[in-house]
Parts: sequence; structure tokens; C-alpha cells
Amino acid sequence: MKTQIAAILLFAVFAANNAFAEQPVKKAHIVFLITKDTNNYEAHLTVPVFAEKLRKEHGYDVTVLLGEGEHGSYRYPSVDALSTADLLIVFARRIAPPHDQMKAIKDYINSGKPVVGIRTANHAFKVMGPIENGHEDWFEFVADVLGCENKGYGPHDDGYDPYILPEAANHPIVKNVQPTKWHSSGGLYLVELLDKEANVLMQGKHKDNVQPVAWTRTASTNNKVFYISLGHPTDFALPQFNAILVNGIKWALGK
Repeated sequence: MKTQIAAILLFAVFAANNAFAEQPVKKAHIVFLITKDTNNYEAHLTVPVFAEKLRKEHGYDVTVLLGEGEHGSYRYPSVDALSTADLLIVFARRIAPPHDQMKAIKDYINSGKPVVGIRTANHAFKVMGPIENGHEDWFEFVADVLGCENKGYGPHDDGYDPYILPEAANHPIVKNVQPTKWHSSGGLYLVELLDKEANVLMQGKHKDNVQPVAWTRTASTNNKVFYISLGHPTDFALPQFNAILVNGIKWALGK
């Protein structure tokens, strides 16, 4: 009798372990919100290629959402993907989505899930012109989520030099990234970093003008946030920029 009971228990343990082993591993779902306009640095071209690398090389489930319309009447085909997103990446510029779509974006933020911002994210929902009825902007996104304010742009004709701060060299987002300093063809973004507790990882220099260009922080809604003001099309051709962006995604996802 004891032998039979032992055999039954052994079979039950084996079956449970086997069932557990056969459970598929859930891929982290990353959702990009991007726009296409003359001043958005070809995000509609660079992000889909980068997203495919995330799928093939890193095993993520990736959704790229590209909408259409004028700044004050912008609309995505759908934002349903946000309901299952594990990470939101924003590379959009001065748009006012419909109320229901903005609610979905705010619901994601209020859930406390992580956020990554690329370049124009620091004025993503700041519309400077008229807003169509039924649409809304969100000026506070920049300060409340990214922890900064957009103060304009430096010259775009000769680029600038981004570099990893020596004191941040062991942070997982920039650790072992080489080179630690290079030249970017984009213009240097001018920002006021409002969050004095933010962890600045990189700065950019144009002549005597030095600005923070990459940092991490925790938003008031407990989101892990990584923002980087690089994102010019030529940046995506650089291995070091791609490595930092991938590392930032992994950091935000807790990987």
C-alpha cells in the first residue's frame, strides 16, 4: 500500500512539474507610440526597423502604433494594445489624440508601468496650435512623467557630442557601451531637468553648451522612466545608441 501511495505521489509531482515546464513563457509586450511629420526625425522609418530587431534578437512582442492627422486632430487607428502593454515607448511630436485614446494613455501611465521616451517625447502631447473638438493635449506629461521641460533646440547644422558620464559608467543602461563619447548629427536639445533626484547617465555638448541627454527617474505614479534626447535618424545607425536604447528597455522592464 505504501509503495502504491509513493508511486501515486511521485506521478503527481512529475505531472505537475511537466505541466509547469510546458507553460509558454510570456513575452514582454512593448508598445511604441510614434508620429510622422517633418520634424519628427523619421521615427516612422527608424522605429519599425528597431522594433523588428527587438522581436528577432531579444524576443519581445512589439506593437508599433502610427497614427495620422494634423497635430490638433491626431488619431491612432487603435490604442487597444496599451491594455496588454508591459512597456510604453513614446517617440511622438505635438499631438492631441481623441479623448478616449488619451484616456488609454493616461490609464497606462497611472497603472505605474514603465515608460521610455525618445527625443520628441519631451513635447509629445504639447500642441502649439488649435485643437479639434473631441481631442486633447497633455502638457503635464513632460514634467510629470519625464521629469523635464523642453527649452528649445541648439543648432542643427553641426551636431553635438553626447557622452556617458564617468560616474554613471556602471549603470546597466550604459555599462560596457563603447565608445563612451561620439558625435551626433542631430541638434542638441535644451532641457530643464525638473527632477533633482533623476539619475543623469549622459550629457551632450555643443561648444560651451552642456545639456543632460539621458536619465532615469521614478515618476509620481511609480513608473520607472528612461528618457534619451538622441534619436536623430543617424543615431539609429550607431551601435552604441542601439545598445543604450536596448539596455534602457531592459532596465525599464526590470530585466
